[in-house]
Amino acid sequence: MSQLTCFKAYDIRGQLGTQLNEEIAYRIARAFAQWLKPTSIVLGGDIRATSSSLKAALASGLRDEGVNVFDLGLTGTEEIYFATTYLKTSGGIEVTASHNPIDYNGFKFVREESRPISADTGLKEIQALAETLSYNLVDGKDPSIDESKRGKYEQVNTREAYVKHLLSYIDLTTLKPLKLVVNPGNGVAGPVIDALEKALKAANAPIEFIKINFEPDGTFPNGIPNPILVENRDVTRNAVLQHKADAGIAWDGDFDRCFLFDEQGQFIEGYYIVGLLAEAFLQKEQGAKIILDPRMTWNTLEIIEKNQGHAVKTKAGHAFIKESMRNHDAIYGGEMSAHHYFRDFFYCDSGMIPWLLVIELMCRKQKPLSALVNERITAYPSSGEINLTVSDAKKVIEAVEKKYSPSAMQIEHIDGLGVNYEDWRFNLRSSNTEPVIRLNVESRHNSSLLTEKTEELLAFIKAI
Repeated sequence: MSQLTCFKAYDIRGQLGTQLNEEIAYRIARAFAQWLKPTSIVLGGDIRATSSSLKAALASGLRDEGVNVFDLGLTGTEEIYFATTYLKTSGGIEVTASHNPIDYNGFKFVREESRPISADTGLKEIQALAETLSYNLVDGKDPSIDESKRGKYEQVNTREAYVKHLLSYIDLTTLKPLKLVVNPGNGVAGPVIDALEKALKAANAPIEFIKINFEPDGTFPNGIPNPILVENRDVTRNAVLQHKADAGIAWDGDFDRCFLFDEQGQFIEGYYIVGLLAEAFLQKEQGAKIILDPRMTWNTLEIIEKNQGHAVKTKAGHAFIKESMRNHDAIYGGEMSAHHYFRDFFYCDSGMIPWLLVIELMCRKQKPLSALVNERITAYPSSGEINLTVSDAKKVIEAVEKKYSPSAMQIEHIDGLGVNYEDWRFNLRSSNTEPVIRLNVESRHNSSLLTEKTEELLAFIKAI
């Protein structure tokens, strides 16, 4: 068989028709089952038009290998993480392309205890197996398989248990009246917000939701849900201002990332939310370990130190963060890309737990969200992540290191190149998934220096 180009570093993603279809999904399921040898797998899918048919193909392939399948229906990725451990299955698969273009879809895999499967921990082996398999399917099944030997199929609903778990992270009695704009971008976060709203009302928690782009719709009439893009932020910002809300929350398609807006409609970079959540957890468990990625660090490191925590830097990317979370038994881990990881959530990332913790913090401190973050933004202004398409990432990074390292106070190679000076620093790294390099710059209390050094770096890189 030809090479399957839909396999990536952390998951499977491909263009429909050319890179991914039902026949390929079936082969991948058979390969996954042959590699993992599971007894049961949970399946879920997002709202994309092809997610149901691809999920059915996966279920068929798994069942033909004798695997029992529990179908959760319409889910976000983290609901698969939850159900895999909650139901004590051998693993789980979410069918999603998250924020990729509309003609894409893909799969995210975990094994028992919601442990991630990436290129370093099995995806390459699954790919190699899938590329060797060939079946003559009839009605989506292998006719050579005896029906009595096929795995069972069952529809299961774990949402009530999942919502109960989400609300266990906060003290509902501390919540004060808040009005929140919630924008799932027509992805699959809407049904979970409805379930949370019902549970909060039952607990007499005075939270009001203003819902926009709320109904799951695989045609994405308001654009692909990807709030990290600047052009996608105005709809949430404007709703916050229009409704005089206390905060705004927007999610990507499979809601494993959430993005926050303060009461003034300002988008808050994920970097500052990491510091906020690190403080919240360290106030609950002094001396705990916090995992952070090395792209932007100074704000988070200062907060961890002030709250008597222990900081551990590790490479960006969910597979690396989750491994480090387990190795260090860290209570929380955060990436500036708005992925947040929690020890009590099986060391996995969630797009629901962060905003719940933030509103609890707002109520406990009796401060608006802007007051919680603006001081930190002023103390450690940052460039945000700047992506640059390059033909030779290695050459560019080597040239930048040669120029900037002689006068630096510290050089790091945890993930790409980290260069620290007394009053500013930067990180430059290659993408794991795209032909780009990513630049992040930050300074201490000096936004003009930040602008100057960012422009200087960009000019140097472009000259190369």
